[in-house]
Amino acid sequence: MLAYIARRLLLIIPTLWAIISINFFIVQIAPGGPVDQAIADMQGLGQGGALQRITGSERGDAGGGAAGGSNYRGARGLDPEVIAEIERRYGFDKPIGRRYVEMLKNYATFNFGDSLFRGRTVTGLIAERLPVSVSLGLWSTLLIYLVSIPLGIRKAIKNGSRFDVWTSGAIILGNSIPAFLFAVLLVVMFCGGSFLNIFPLRGLFSANFEELSLFRKVLDYFWHICLPTIALSIGGFAGLTMLTKNSFLDEIHKQYVLTARAKGLSEKKIMIGHVFRNAMLIVIAGFPAVFVSMFFTGSLLIETIFSLEGLGLLGLEATMQRDYPVIFATLYIFTLIGLILNLLSDLVYTVVDPRIDFESRTR
Repeated sequence: MLAYIARRLLLIIPTLWAIISINFFIVQIAPGGPVDQAIADMQGLGQGGALQRITGSERGDAGGGAAGGSNYRGARGLDPEVIAEIERRYGFDKPIGRRYVEMLKNYATFNFGDSLFRGRTVTGLIAERLPVSVSLGLWSTLLIYLVSIPLGIRKAIKNGSRFDVWTSGAIILGNSIPAFLFAVLLVVMFCGGSFLNIFPLRGLFSANFEELSLFRKVLDYFWHICLPTIALSIGGFAGLTMLTKNSFLDEIHKQYVLTARAKGLSEKKIMIGHVFRNAMLIVIAGFPAVFVSMFFTGSLLIETIFSLEGLGLLGLEATMQRDYPVIFATLYIFTLIGLILNLLSDLVYTVVDPRIDFESRTR
């Protein structure tokens, strides 16, 4: 098993390299980079200039203005020395190959550099935003698993009953409601809208958080994270519940379960000792995907609605600003966490079912 873990950890390196490299060259050659952003800001183009750059219409004009030889249409009328200084400031005075090699060297030591537009280190920005995204992803995934697995098992045991029918209707209804719409509904209902004022509307902590006792800090934290977690989880129950139910139904009708019943084993012992570890394998396999979707993809709108400054919102802002160091750093962190979670899910396999031996399969 140790050799298998070592091989999987080593495999993370080329996987990270491939993903970062592909995205680096795609982003670098796309129009509307940070140099264009800086030129637009200097000339007061604002969002209109940004839209023009995104369409690529600002490139390809080599004539006119003092910067006649510039590749940036927005640079017309600017001194070429100003353009050169902007390129130097953002590192675009270097060839793309050199920028790529420097990025790989820095990322190998987790040196992500400085944000181009925020005046702070990327590591500091990620460290500041990471607790919000981890909180949302962790508690949402935990809530989904704590509800969906027991519910799925119960539905499998009571298959076809009234309980099975009405719970299926409930989770399908929840799955059909967009997370952001449900979040808005929770805000209106419980955050001082037209009804109750029970939960805070914004932030992860209260203004006086540092003055609170340890117990009050914990309560304050869960008070703030409660509604965002529920909103983010609402659409995740259906898939995992039905996956658990179908997995257990498939195992319940297998020959070894019939044999166990014929030997006089109780239903509880059959379900826990035999069916559970076999049926849970497919459920465990989906854990990385569930967590990553909660952690990264699903949290963006929830962070916006509840004014939570997490990695999702940071990544969106960086993309809109073409803040390359932040874009690549968040992508690097997301990919690394996803790969590690895949490895952890394999290790959990061996805990649930000791018969699985990854080491022998890789020989």
